[in-house]
Formats: sequence, C-alpha cells, structure tokens
Amino acid sequence: MAFRPLVGRRRATETRDVIRNRRLHPAWTVAAVAFVALVGAAGFRATPSVLLHPLHAEFRWPLATISAAVSVNLLLYGLTAPFAAALMDRFGIRRVVAGALALVALGSGLTVFMTASWQLVLCWGVLVGLGTGSMALAFVATVTGRWFVRRRGLVTGVLTAGGATGQLVFLPLVAVLVRDHGWRAAALVVAGAALAVVPLAWWLLREHPADLGLPAYGAAEVVAPEPPAGGAAARAVGALAAAARTRPFWLLAGGFAICGATTNGLVGTHFVPAAHDHGMPETTAAGLLALVGLFDIAGTVASGWLTDRVDSRLLLGAYYALRGASLLVLPGLFAETTQPSMLVFVVFYGLDWVATVPPTVALCREYFGASGAVVFGWVFAAHQVGAAIAATGAGLVRDSLGDYALAWYAAGALSIAAAGLSLLLRRRRDYPTTETSFQNATRSRTISASGFGSG
Repeated sequence: MAFRPLVGRRRATETRDVIRNRRLHPAWTVAAVAFVALVGAAGFRATPSVLLHPLHAEFRWPLATISAAVSVNLLLYGLTAPFAAALMDRFGIRRVVAGALALVALGSGLTVFMTASWQLVLCWGVLVGLGTGSMALAFVATVTGRWFVRRRGLVTGVLTAGGATGQLVFLPLVAVLVRDHGWRAAALVVAGAALAVVPLAWWLLREHPADLGLPAYGAAEVVAPEPPAGGAAARAVGALAAAARTRPFWLLAGGFAICGATTNGLVGTHFVPAAHDHGMPETTAAGLLALVGLFDIAGTVASGWLTDRVDSRLLLGAYYALRGASLLVLPGLFAETTQPSMLVFVVFYGLDWVATVPPTVALCREYFGASGAVVFGWVFAAHQVGAAIAATGAGLVRDSLGDYALAWYAAGALSIAAAGLSLLLRRRRDYPTTETSFQNATRSRTISASGFGSG
C-alpha cells in the first residue's frame, strides 16, 4: 500500500504542534486494543493440546484424526492471513477484527454439540481457522505498518507476544476447566472470551492516523492511504505473484514454514500429550507450556527491540539455531515430575518461541515495501503449512511408534536448516529489483487478476 503526502510543510508543522500538545499518541491506544484483541482470540489456540486426550477418551477418535482437525485449523489460519491483510486495506481493520472474533466464538461454541469427527474439522478447522487467521500476524504487520515508524520493531514484538503468549497463558485455565468441569465448559469459556473483546475492538480500533489528521508515530508528515487497486483477493494474489519471483520470499517462507512446524504444529499441539505419555499430569504439563508463554513475552519484546538495532538476518539465524539445539535434547527431559533440566528447556525455548516474528516482519517490509504486510501474510501462510504438516505428522509418529522422539529430533534438525536459510538472505541493496519495481509489478498483477487490464 503506497502513501502520498496530504499537505505541505505548513500542515506538517501544525500537526507536529498538535502532537506535542498530546500526552499520548493515538497509535499507542490502537496498539493496546490490538493487543487485547489478540489475547482474546488466543484462547482457542490453547485448547487443542489440552483437549486431545479428553476427545479421544469420549469419542474414541484416533489421535491422528483429532490432529488432522488441528492441521486444518493451522492451515486455514495461515492461508487466511494474506487475504485478511488485503481485506483490512479494503474494508477496515475494525470490521475484519470484529468478524474474526465472532467466528472464533461461533466455532468454539458449536463444538459442544458435535457427535462426529467431521464436525470437529468444521468447527475447529474451518470456522476457528478462518477467524484466527483473520487476526494472525498479518494483522500485527498491518497495525504497525500504518501507525508506527519509530518503535515499529518493539511494538511488533509486543503484539506478537500478545497473540502467542495469550494462547499459552490460557493453558492452565483450560486444563483446570477440562479436569473439573469437562472439555465443553472450556470450549464455552473460550467462546465467551472472544465475544467479550468485540465491543472494545469496534469502539476503539482506528484505521489510519491520517483519519485523525496526524502522522504515524515517529513520522514528520501526515500521509493518506491510496485506495487499493482491485479487490482484496486480487491484491493478495498480485502481491504473491510478484513476491514469488524473488529469492528472499522463498528463503523467508521456507524458514518460517520450519518455524511453524517447530512451534504451533509440534510443541503447541503435542507437548502436553507427550509429557502425559511419560506420566506427567496434564495440568502440570499445561503449566509448563504456560511458563513458556511467560518467558515468550520477554523474548519477543527483546527481539523487537533488537530488530530495531541488529541485522534481522543474523537474528533469525541465531534464533533458529538455538531452537534446534533445544529440541534435540528435549526427548531426554520428559519425566513423571518436573526436573530442573526441563525448567531450563522451558525458559530457553520460551525466550525463542516467536522471537522470529519481528525480524521476519522487518525483512518483508525491507524487501517488499508497502506490500510488506500482505507479503508477510503469505510468508505466514507458509508458517502454518509447516505447522499443519507437523501437527498431523507428529500424531502419526505417536500412533505408529508409540512415542514422539522421532518428531522432536526431526524438528531440531529442521530448525538448524532454517538458520542456514536465514543466513543466505542478502541485504536489500544487493538486489537489482527495487522497491518501486516490486510495487509496479504488484499493481500490474493486481489489475490483471481483477480483470481491468493485462499485466
């Protein structure tokens, strides 16, 4: 999305005077509401790992079947993101976020009536997948891209922590609800949490700082968004077509696919069942995963701070390599009780859980300019494809071999490979394709996809 100056130097000076008289830039209010909305939608992300065994016990569905529903959710969660980013450009953040929260509530609430596995796929997979995907990390990239110039990396880290940590902090509550009141009570609480955020998002979310006559935080001039060319779907596809012609896109997407496989897909879905296999109570395992979420807050915020100061390529390489090392030692740490070595893993892995997001968002913005949020949506789709494959694959490994050890070792090796992909990225100035030419290519493909011309 390109921007053009609204006014000249006089208006910019007047605007800076207005900002100086304000105690708080509205960007911080928008960021705070976005944080709450992400946490509100995160409840369901905590649900699958705790509900795997209760659903298996009640319905006698194989773990691979239940994991397949999780995979559909993860896949749609990712594939929806680029279209949601384009829809936010077309129809506004507020409408898309409110609709997404309603879908999460509907999908989670309807699970209490299901009697067949296809209904689990419909509720968990399709409805919740579409809802959470519309509030995925492309939403974070859209908010930070519109409202922040200064502190952009830091805010990206904080918002990412809100979404990722919210799901992990929900885990102890969900686990206790399942233990004391059954899995249906947990599903209804998650639905209520998502619905509770809708009025707040509708009331306080704003679209652009220009709507208030202000520049983005850290910017000098007020700028207004140009109307997006073509429809939302056409713009998303156009951005993908242009990005897919570049080497950085595939390196970022490949690394992020491995990121998804080693977080949401494997650890987020199967850590609790794997710990339970070794005799650990599910509530204890859920508490450990929640502790990962607490350290994730520090790790992701610190990663955002570092992204403003350190080469993002080096950060990604370090994050993936350290994650791989931790996953390779995890199979030997499971026990009936929580050992000090497991606590060390929880702290270490928690700091690295989604620390990869701020540098990946920054690199998408560096390589793809104003289309960075939409392109990041496609990179995030690769993240969720990896997560979906890992969720189902780990379930198959468990059903076939009786334990998860092979899945942990494979994830560790893949993480180290992702570090190599990240270090193959070159600085933006080394590429002959400029940001302007990328934007022109995106616009051309968008017009072609819309049927208004040829690209």
